[in-house]
Amino acid sequence: MRIATFNVNGITARLPALLAWLDQTKPDIACLQELKAPQERFPKAALEDAGYGAIWHGQSAWNGVAILQRGGQPVERRRGLPGDPADLHSRYIEAQIGDLVIGGLYLPNGNPAPGPKYDYKLSWLKRFEGHACDLMAEKRPVVLAGDYNIIPTDLDVYVPDRWRDDALFRPEVRAAYERLLGQGWIDALRTMHPGETIYTFWDYLRRRFERNAGLRIDHLLLSPDLAPRLKAADVDRFARAGERPSDHAPTWVELEDR
Repeated sequence: MRIATFNVNGITARLPALLAWLDQTKPDIACLQELKAPQERFPKAALEDAGYGAIWHGQSAWNGVAILQRGGQPVERRRGLPGDPADLHSRYIEAQIGDLVIGGLYLPNGNPAPGPKYDYKLSWLKRFEGHACDLMAEKRPVVLAGDYNIIPTDLDVYVPDRWRDDALFRPEVRAAYERLLGQGWIDALRTMHPGETIYTFWDYLRRRFERNAGLRIDHLLLSPDLAPRLKAADVDRFARAGERPSDHAPTWVELEDR
């Protein structure tokens, strides 16, 4: 079973690229972020024609998350992160797919930091830590996949010293990521590529993709019971090199069937 996460950076503009990637790689489950489309503009029919059922949480011009299932229909468990009824941003969606619980997330960027946007990021992270802990307590196989907007370590950024004060790399957000790992969550990509320079995002500016000046900010965290089933994890860099690409590349894991 292949499970992927892909920040599409606008599903309307990137739909041809998304469909081409789905056709080429055929993930069984795909979590999408940054749809940048209201609920009614989600391309449900095009994805169904491609063989995917979907649930989604749209938002006009900003944010937006979705979960796709090849040859099936995800069963929605939750939309929106618990803990703050006033937070209406479409940044989290959760589904049951077979024996798996899939949480798809688009964590706030938080820049400029310090400031209100960074405070919101820290608040969101605190709520996410709490929900992740609750999911862990269910003792079910869970995958939390998405654009975390967190650079976990120096190995995950092309020039660490340039990013020390950025909201993606500040000590508070890296500490929150460490606390997630401390709950028992497994960073699948880093587990399969220990010590390797591997990125999931390259800015459009200054030929950063061509220079491999990237960041690793798209993560798939697995509950501990999935560790024996983890067989592979990687990044589909070819999608970032395609026509009208997102600035992210799809990132995926392969799990052995139970």
